[in-house]
Amino acid sequence: MKQAPVSLALASALLAMSGSAIAETGKTDFKFGGYIKADVMFSDYSNGAPESGDLSRQFYVPGTIYGKAGNGEQVVDFQARETRFNFKTTTDLDGHTLTGFIELDFMTHTDGNERVSNSYSPRIRHAFVSYDNWTVGQTWTTFQNPGALPENLDFVGAADGTPFVRQAQLRYTNGGFQFAVENPETTVSDYQTGSRITSGSGMMPDVVARYNFKSEGGASFSVAAIGRQLTLENSNYDDSTLGFGASFAGVIPLGKDDLKFTATWGEGLGRYMGLNFANAASVDADGQLDTIGSFGGFVSYRHWWNEQWRSSFTLSGMKVDNNVDITGKNVNKDAYSAYVNLLYSPSKPLTFGVEYMFATNSKENGVDGDLNRVIFSAKYVL
Repeated sequence: MKQAPVSLALASALLAMSGSAIAETGKTDFKFGGYIKADVMFSDYSNGAPESGDLSRQFYVPGTIYGKAGNGEQVVDFQARETRFNFKTTTDLDGHTLTGFIELDFMTHTDGNERVSNSYSPRIRHAFVSYDNWTVGQTWTTFQNPGALPENLDFVGAADGTPFVRQAQLRYTNGGFQFAVENPETTVSDYQTGSRITSGSGMMPDVVARYNFKSEGGASFSVAAIGRQLTLENSNYDDSTLGFGASFAGVIPLGKDDLKFTATWGEGLGRYMGLNFANAASVDADGQLDTIGSFGGFVSYRHWWNEQWRSSFTLSGMKVDNNVDITGKNVNKDAYSAYVNLLYSPSKPLTFGVEYMFATNSKENGVDGDLNRVIFSAKYVL
């Protein structure tokens, strides 16, 4: 991210248009950043490809690759959806630091089409304000360590083996310790059918604590824990129970290379793992909530061939501990994926790459789906 040489007059005009004003002359820094990224993806779905514009056609989402019977298996997709832009301000307020950050990209939307415009609507990734140790707004969940994500061309990379959530929260940071209350949202499997019920009736925020630390050799690690109240209240059900989990992540330098990993386990994690591959709980015959256990992780080794060429080798997966007597068998059971890529940066801001990924998902009823995908990418960092 580069600092933009914004003049005081221009800064005043920008802030005036947004209804703000400069606190004190010369004490606010402005930065913009992001990147332009174009992808070409050749995909082979074992059971027939999802429709054009489906989320699985944008990036690998565990649980969406079972395919659509009757469709062709092999498809190609061109997109520039991952392109993003961010803007940051940092203000010195008599020894206190005030920071604002907003970032947009164009993923997940299906409002465009491939017939004429290929247009995408922007979405907010991050939008938060920090004042000294306090942060409020939307950003990565404190339960996730985004610095441990592998350098893959797929949008998430290792999606089935990592926590991956951005949401509104209030976070306090003190040294390596972080404590947060975050947006609660519970997904539940209905009795016997396994169909997803999304409950918006929770009153208690999710509570997360994390500790970040480094070793003398330069390795960085994080340990995180989460506690959740899982609540389902509607015309048919009224019950709540507790969910909890833990995650351990790290980045270990190996000379010029590095090893990244994450391991996560919990009861009632639900949407926090594998992009909601499994729900947090299921409804039993008495209408009571029974938590669903899950475990997942990934390991990724990045090797630098020289100053311009590098590769990452990634293995990822998760398993779900379903009680099929309650959930039925039409629920996700496990997901695994593997990645290998080759990236070339002729100059620091510019990267070209090719990546092969294989993913396989299965349900408790024996239904499974495989995805083979080759991705070609070009990325220019602003």
